[in-house]
Amino acid sequence: MNFTTFLSAGVGVLADFSRDAALAAGLSTTRIRDLARVHDVYYGPTQFTRKQADALVLADGMPLDQLVHLEKKLAAVPSAAERWRIRLELLRHRGSFRALSKRIAKLIDDPTPPPKPACRFSRSRGGMRTMTMTYNERDLADLEHMLRAAISDDEPAAAQLADALFRVLRDGSALPRTTFRPMILVPVHDYLRIMGGAGDDVQLMLTDGTTMTGAEFLQQEFGDVLEVAAFHPQDGAVNLYRGERFANAKQRTLSKLMSPGCAFPDCRHSAETTQTHHMQAWKHGGMTNMDNLTELCAYHNGVNDDDRWLGWRGHIDTRGGRIRWIAPNGAEVATVTGAMEVLFG
Repeated sequence: MNFTTFLSAGVGVLADFSRDAALAAGLSTTRIRDLARVHDVYYGPTQFTRKQADALVLADGMPLDQLVHLEKKLAAVPSAAERWRIRLELLRHRGSFRALSKRIAKLIDDPTPPPKPACRFSRSRGGMRTMTMTYNERDLADLEHMLRAAISDDEPAAAQLADALFRVLRDGSALPRTTFRPMILVPVHDYLRIMGGAGDDVQLMLTDGTTMTGAEFLQQEFGDVLEVAAFHPQDGAVNLYRGERFANAKQRTLSKLMSPGCAFPDCRHSAETTQTHHMQAWKHGGMTNMDNLTELCAYHNGVNDDDRWLGWRGHIDTRGGRIRWIAPNGAEVATVTGAMEVLFG
């Protein structure tokens, strides 16, 4: 079997699936459990024989990983009849794993329990222990901001952040609270609701990756400074109006609003810890204009394909004023929800 044949292998390869044979072949118990779940759906006994037959036809050619993912998510649906209905609809999907996941999220209500405050410590290993912490997003954003201000960009961040954290803990330094700079970034009708005291349910996105409600917005101490960013429905950020203009600060602010986090797929870095990136590289004539700027973390700023024709890691570009990651195969992926998405959908 060559790689192309392997990629095209679908549900048909599970027709004679055997747990014992899979174990003997050295597959992990997790993989065996996943494949067994798919096999049972398409080849096991069921009272929905007509739907099973239809599903078998629709599943032909669908990658096994997508079928496994689909069945894992369907486990959250309590009704067997409803599972078959959703399954048949999703089996008509042809596309990327990411696109399937988004489609599943729209059809299957899988409520995730909200995280609770927690701090956990691992056992010692090699003279080290691991600490994991879950806490209020605002407080941890403040902590990250404080720690990153104390590290160098010339060395890997992780070890420096750990050292900086323990310097704070040992010295007893107080954690300052970040002062927000309000930006009018919501559609006008939502802004008017907030200012009228009826916008408690309006969610605002901040450039440090956190959120706040309309009510929390009104509770902040903003002083007498208010900034208003203007956006065009197709071209994106237009200008920033303020009493005093500092070009670099203005462009950085607008860039953070267009991309409130690193624009590479699945990157967790918020715009408060990123670098402003030229989408068309400076060395290739790219200008320092708003239509050529976005936010990337230091790592992705380094690996982005400035030489786009090489097609190694993909690059960032805009489509209709919206930030997109362009994969090496040319596929366009929306990765961040910024001002354009908030204002114009």
